[in-house]
Amino acid sequence: QVQLVESGGGLVQAGGSLRLSCVASGNIFSINVMGWYRQTPGKQRELVATITNIGSTNIGTTNYADSTKGRFTISRDRAKNTVYLEMNSLKPEDTGVYYCNVKQVGYTYWGQGTQVTVSS
Repeated sequence: QVQLVESGGGLVQAGGSLRLSCVASGNIFSINVMGWYRQTPGKQRELVATITNIGSTNIGTTNYADSTKGRFTISRDRAKNTVYLEMNSLKPEDTGVYYCNVKQVGYTYWGQGTQVTVSS
């Protein structure tokens, strides 16, 4: 089992920035991928960004949704078992509940979600 706790959501004006954090605990030794997804009312949960967790450094292969490329940056800190999402140039359409996600072979875990609201 892996437990995920997110933080950093909030209300921000368009053009502003927020940084989300997600701390993983429990059986973290076999996590392959860490990432962020978001969901808005009436829509399916969608990918925001992912980063691989293979290797002994904090460097991983990243993947972004087209809508977030160039504005969002995902990173991780292995020593802190934490994945971050730096969000810049936020737009009202970025509003939603952001969920942390980690994948192991055969398992997927989700955090409880953190609300991000971008006002115009």
